Amino acid sequence: MKWQDVGGMTCSVARSLSLIGDRWTLLVIRNAFLGTRRFDDFHASLGMTRHVLADRLDRLVTAGVLRKEAYQERPTRYEYRLTEMGRDLYPVLLALTGWGDKWLDEGRGAPLVYQHMTCGHMTKPMMVCSECREPVNPREMTVMAGPGLAVNQS
Repeated sequence: MKWQDVGGMTCSVARSLSLIGDRWTLLVIRNAFLGTRRFDDFHASLGMTRHVLADRLDRLVTAGVLRKEAYQERPTRYEYRLTEMGRDLYPVLLALTGWGDKWLDEGRGAPLVYQHMTCGHMTKPMMVCSECREPVNPREMTVMAGPGLAVNQS
């Protein structure tokens, strides 16, 4: 199977990776969460080529993760803002952050810490059951086919 065919698989992970699964895209999204809005600011902070950055931003806009909003005319310049679809990626980034802080910090500790503004406490990413609010443990989970699984009726 070729990489460009991954998005057509009947697998939510594969479909998601077809959009956000390269080395630059999640960094663009991370920076958008950190307040980066303009092309030149993304470019300066990430150090990727302008061509690759333009491609990633265009893909994210086309997919609906980001939206372009003009902030200047003559020449027209745009800011890139997270959409609802984009904001829904926040738990994904937090999960990757928590995993990286635990396993890849090389003993230096987390480079960033998170404060929950509602309660004022410092917090760490944590996945909980939507029903009972208990932490999710892979040994206590099972996976079944959902209603989105297409059945071949030929």
